[in-house]
Amino acid sequence: MKKAVTLKDNHAFRRMYQKGASAVGGSMVVYCRKNKLDHNRLGLTASVKLGHAVVRNRARRRLREVYRLNAHRLRQGYDIILVARGRTGTAAWKDLNDTFLRLCRKLDLLEERT
Repeated sequence: MKKAVTLKDNHAFRRMYQKGASAVGGSMVVYCRKNKLDHNRLGLTASVKLGHAVVRNRARRRLREVYRLNAHRLRQGYDIILVARGRTGTAAWKDLNDTFLRLCRKLDLLEERT
């Protein structure tokens, strides 16, 4: 991912957790909030509770790929944080993808196709 489209600052994550809208699924949590840019920014989080570094990195890689495959379907101008949960590393790709799309639909992040 390009540096310009990622969230890395701690205060940005804290602001999203406090003021952003959220939706919870079995394998991930999605937080979103409008930004004043014309593109989306992505942040990924995997807690130490998930396991050691290999497990956390695998969960982040899977979430990053789910986002990448569906980025063209999302509205622009949002900060999005994906939080890995226990099943993120072992869930089937179809389940991860379906969960992501369902949560984005719930948060009204998907563009309407006409």
